[in-house]
Amino acid sequence: MSLAERVVVSPELDAWLRETRRMIHVQPETMLEEFQTSALVQKQLTELGVTFRSGVGGDGRPLYLSVEQLMRAGITPGPTTGGTGVLGEIRGTRTGAGGKCVLLRADMDALPMEEDNDVPYRSRVAGKMHACGHDAHTTILMGVAEVLMANRDRFDGTVKLMFQPGEEGAGGAAAMINDGILEDPAVDAAFALHVSPGARAGQMTVTEGPTAAAADFFEIVVTGRGGHAAMPHTAVDSTLVAAHIMIALQALVSRETNPFDSAVVTVGKLQAGTATNIIPHTASLSGTVRTFDEAVRGTIERRMAELASGIAAGFGASAETVYLRGYPAMHCHPEAVQLAREVAVELLGADNVWDAPPMMAGEDMAFVTARVPGCMLGLGVANPDRGIIYPPHHPRFDLDEDALAVGVRVMSGIALRFLEADV
Repeated sequence: MSLAERVVVSPELDAWLRETRRMIHVQPETMLEEFQTSALVQKQLTELGVTFRSGVGGDGRPLYLSVEQLMRAGITPGPTTGGTGVLGEIRGTRTGAGGKCVLLRADMDALPMEEDNDVPYRSRVAGKMHACGHDAHTTILMGVAEVLMANRDRFDGTVKLMFQPGEEGAGGAAAMINDGILEDPAVDAAFALHVSPGARAGQMTVTEGPTAAAADFFEIVVTGRGGHAAMPHTAVDSTLVAAHIMIALQALVSRETNPFDSAVVTVGKLQAGTATNIIPHTASLSGTVRTFDEAVRGTIERRMAELASGIAAGFGASAETVYLRGYPAMHCHPEAVQLAREVAVELLGADNVWDAPPMMAGEDMAFVTARVPGCMLGLGVANPDRGIIYPPHHPRFDLDEDALAVGVRVMSGIALRFLEADV
């Protein structure tokens, strides 16, 4: 029996996937609060007979940032364990031999934003929305569990199912790793997928090498001297200083970074003042830095503080920079990419699988691929005919639910092929 015949998604499973994705979508839970979603996962794994550990992982930030840094940024970290993460485990029964171990990952958290879609499954929680497809990722991995349980007699080895909290900023993957998910048995390779509006349902993309950028965060607080707007000469205008710093930060990319290296510095928030006729005492600007190369990352971190401080001093003000290193850059390993590509081509056809350029967004799957060979695929979810064209983190993001079965088939196929199943 061929791989395509082994990873069939029945009409009943397809209907379940659509219903379940919508169930998760209408009740989104933001990072580290995925209680209902975790309970749903545990219920489904129990019904399928999949053994699992719950209470795995939590807030991963204290594992790669000091508590002092977090507190300076106004972040009170949570516990690194005892959270909403779930680790399922499916052992093959073909011969009873040990075999290899492959990990498949899905993230569960939503975003703190309002949904702007007029659909029956629109979010029912004010200020929260599954705008990054994690509802689909979680649903797909539960579907994979069903397919693999039906094929346990075809392979030896172990499939670990990683349902993780806190991808949207809390480093949940790092916390789950700290809880030992890559051990006992040791994981030999890891795979994940992420929704991609750059491809239609039924299509997949792969990227070898650098795939997602290191995502760091900064805040610069400028302290001047407040005063009356009619008498600027008696004050030190913190807003003017902040504006000069904001413009100068772009020189870190355009004039201090090798043009062949990628870097993005974005100021996403600029705050100052309470009234039009007051020169504020302080102003702040904050944003993100995206890089692939560790040396470039370190240079920008150092030079940002130097530049802000120097510009502020020139105006008679001061500037304090808080720089938080977020997720590292994610690299997809050649062998893992090749296997994923071959499986996707076998199941979807060569015309529906192509290489995609790296993206500058951050992804905490990077913590996994830094330890074991891995690959993240792009799952096509667009459908321009139905207006499903918006990118993740957009209030009108949605996905073509035909992609759910595609994700189940490809991820199941990757696991079976990696474990050298009889297919």
